[in-house]
Amino acid sequence: VGAPVIGLNDSGGARIQEGVESLAGYADIFQENVLASGVVPQISMIMGPCAGGAVYSPALTDFTFMVRDTSYLFITGPDVVKAVTNEEVTQEELGGAKTHTVTSGVAHGAFDNDVDALMSLRELFNYLPLSNTDAAPIRAAEDPWDRTVPSLDTVVPLESTAA
Repeated sequence: VGAPVIGLNDSGGARIQEGVESLAGYADIFQENVLASGVVPQISMIMGPCAGGAVYSPALTDFTFMVRDTSYLFITGPDVVKAVTNEEVTQEELGGAKTHTVTSGVAHGAFDNDVDALMSLRELFNYLPLSNTDAAPIRAAEDPWDRTVPSLDTVVPLESTAA
């Protein structure tokens, strides 16, 4: 059926000088993301700053890994935010690894450097089938099946109106 899709992303987005052709290129990528969804694993590695149209494809993939202090995902950068809203925000606050792994949930892992991120990607493939026609890998579990986790009792509030 296919092979996993791995994107190594480091892009400032489309160049205005290239016109609508560059935006059409993004549309082609997004369409491929959608067509591959549920068929093969799609993983995005954010290896540097990604802005503008370059941020949408990672948001459509199954897993997104970021590198702390060097990778950022945002539609527009801090300078434009300041010009439009008069709000001062750093790249890290706007779209850094902590923002997307802790607050937005866009990213699934934050790593100290590119090598650690890539090694974690390699490890992830120990748990994934290569496509929807393959069985998931089977591994022995060291965690006892009857282990109690009291903190799970507080994940869902008792009151249905509580958040």
